[in-house]
This record gives sequence, C-alpha cells and structure tokens, in this order.
Amino acid sequence: MADNQLVLLSKAFAVETINLCEKIRERKKATAILNQMLRSGTSIGANIHEANYASSKADFINKFQIALKECYETDYWLGIFHDAGILTDEEFTDMYGQCSKIRKLLIASITTAKKNAER
Repeated sequence: MADNQLVLLSKAFAVETINLCEKIRERKKATAILNQMLRSGTSIGANIHEANYASSKADFINKFQIALKECYETDYWLGIFHDAGILTDEEFTDMYGQCSKIRKLLIASITTAKKNAER
C-alpha cells in the first residue's frame, strides 16, 4: 500500500515540479539552474515507478535509494530558490511539505525492504 501511495504522491509531485518550474521560467529567474530542480523533482517518481519492475530485492532497494537521493537534492533546490526570493513562502512550504512526505515514506519503505531482505 505504501508503494502505491508513493507512486501516486511522486507522480503528483513531478507534475507540481513541472508547473512550478514553468512559473519560475516565466519570472525569468535562475534559468541556468532551473533544470536541476526539474530533473531531480521528476526523477523521484521515475525511480519509484522503475522500482516496481525491479529484477531483485536489491535492485528494488537501490531504486528507492536513488529516489531518496533525488528527494534530498530537490529539497536543496527548493531551499535555494526560496532563499533567493524566487519562490514565495507559500510555494516553498507546499512543495517542501510534499517532498518531505515522499522522503519519509521512502525512508520507511527502504528500512522495511532491507529488514525483509535480511530474512
């Protein structure tokens, strides 16, 4: 169930990331680094989706760990854009909250998968 929730949340987050990056692009701000957030924010869901078709438990865990790294990178970019005044407080809080929720679910899923793999 958590995996399905992760798929849905990460897909919605990818769409929100695309929409937010388009808004930033229209503001003509930080266009040189904008693609960094676009790539990391959409990569989270891509790796979670790919994990559902993993060839082994180790592959599954690896894909989730990559998604977690992308989540942390996205957190970083959100913070940079907020601190630079490119994101409003509301935009930052919304996106950071969504990213944090996905991150917590990923951590829990990775922990569970590792415990199950040890059995």
